Amino acid sequence: MEIVKIPRMEKGEYDRLIEEGYVCRIAFQGEKYPYIAPFLYVFDGRFLYFLSTKYGKKIDYFRKSPYVSVEVERYSCDLSYYTFVTMQGRLEEVEDSIEKKLIRERFVELIVGRHLSNNILGALGHSPQDPPEAIAEEERSLVWRLTGVKDLVALKNL
Repeated sequence: MEIVKIPRMEKGEYDRLIEEGYVCRIAFQGEKYPYIAPFLYVFDGRFLYFLSTKYGKKIDYFRKSPYVSVEVERYSCDLSYYTFVTMQGRLEEVEDSIEKKLIRERFVELIVGRHLSNNILGALGHSPQDPPEAIAEEERSLVWRLTGVKDLVALKNL
């Protein structure tokens, strides 16, 4: 019996997957096991950016080692269609105040433009009662950028 391999995606295909998505998973190097958590992200065509609350295990793991794996996926409910990309790289904290403000504004545009529930604000250090614009006005979260992607695997079933 021959093993069937899942086809690889071309760069344009996985860029489109990343551009169209907004939820990913980040795997951090944990103590014994990897620690994986969901994140909202924005993509500027070159870098993925994430907002992180300033507390929790992810902060400890990020401080110990910024090397992570990031996974973005899309699939149909019955799994007749699925596609994913995984990237191994390094998270770095964005320090420049102007760049942070611009990235935060992109997150506001994402939440408002995609009509996401204000409940997502709780994952970003804000109250669900806050308007999404509070993300850009206050620094309740860290801004991270994925850099130095060394290994990228992008597969699809079609």
